[in-house]
Amino acid sequence: MVKFFNTFLFLAIMAGGLWLTFFSVTNLEQIFVKTNNIFVSFGVILIFVFTMFIILRYLLLMFFSILQTIQRTADNDFTIYEKDKVTVIVPCYNEEDVIIPSLKSIIAQTYQNLEILVIDDGSKDKTYDLAKKFEFSDKQRSLRVLSKTNGGKSRALNYGLEHAKGKLICCVDADSKLDKHAMELLVQHFKDPKIAAVAGSVNVVNTNTFLTKLQALEYIQGLNMVKNGQAFLKLVNIIPGPLGMFRKEAMLEVGGYSHDTFAEDCDLTLTLIAKGYKIDFEPDAIAYTEAPENLLDLLKQRYRWTRGILQAIKKNRQYLWHITKKPSISFVMWYMLFESIFWPFMQLWGDIFMIYLALSTGMSQLLLFWWILFTVLDVAGAIYCLLLTKEPLSLAPYAIIYRLVFITVINIAKIFATIEEWFSIEMNWGKLERKGRIG
Repeated sequence: MVKFFNTFLFLAIMAGGLWLTFFSVTNLEQIFVKTNNIFVSFGVILIFVFTMFIILRYLLLMFFSILQTIQRTADNDFTIYEKDKVTVIVPCYNEEDVIIPSLKSIIAQTYQNLEILVIDDGSKDKTYDLAKKFEFSDKQRSLRVLSKTNGGKSRALNYGLEHAKGKLICCVDADSKLDKHAMELLVQHFKDPKIAAVAGSVNVVNTNTFLTKLQALEYIQGLNMVKNGQAFLKLVNIIPGPLGMFRKEAMLEVGGYSHDTFAEDCDLTLTLIAKGYKIDFEPDAIAYTEAPENLLDLLKQRYRWTRGILQAIKKNRQYLWHITKKPSISFVMWYMLFESIFWPFMQLWGDIFMIYLALSTGMSQLLLFWWILFTVLDVAGAIYCLLLTKEPLSLAPYAIIYRLVFITVINIAKIFATIEEWFSIEMNWGKLERKGRIG
């Protein structure tokens, strides 16, 4: 009965979203026909095109996500595959507050053929000493702690890659805690020789504040649903730092991680796609991470992410025009360009323009319905994702604030990051201070 009600609720909200779309488009058409103002006419066209793009994106991602879920459910050929050794690389720098629960979760993995390499990147705290206590070695499993001078995350990951004995490489952030079946689930995808990497799900562990609840919804809807949809095409565009598994041979072929962007995971994923490899997603392989608990830390994190992604796009920009020669990487690049630059600018400009329309034409209800339209899409997406991930539906109401406030604030951070990246303003890594919530 509960499942039927949830499905009915989701379908009802989607129907409401379609009606709101029709209403908004009809009102925009009336304004366009009646106005003699060139600025208003041009703005209405932009708003219409932007709205259609966003709705199409939502529907396609949800459609592909549903197809991917059906495909996974129909696949009965799930046998435990433990032939290949997996090397887990854990780069860490000043992670004394989180390294113990992180390592415990990796050691507790149900997958047995495991080598764990903790790469201490010149920590100034007790990270190395705490990790050293976990060292062990037996027939199938081992944990070693290696130390190097500080050189950044990408160099620490490559250092681990140089010492790895496994055919599969799993990269795990030191501030993440894994579900015990994560490795076992990720490995199964590599039965397909064309798969170069598999992304895991990332969930927020510290849903103890209003801000972190919004981020929890964002991770479930904005990140994991997107990846599930991309996985249908085997074109997941970013392997997340908290949990991702790679075929070592493919990593070595492209030279491992690069050091010239702040998004080494994004850059590596794009390079693998450009080489013709497939990138998959495993929604049930979960890493739990600590989200920023105050607004300033959140804005710093999103600023850094945006600049890193823009650097990766800029570095690989030649693939934007390989539409016929390399359609997969070209499609991924244009998608990322849309999400990183076009969407934030258009969303903010659209809000301002719709307020202007409401004041100048007296059609304030159009502004209201336009905002409700995107909120309805977010609520529908949230319910779908919460049902898919079996997370509590109590997070769904946060989708209302998510659209009206949260996304606007994040988009402003993205816009500043884009402008500063355009002018090549210097930035540093800006490590987020953790509070040890994963314990």
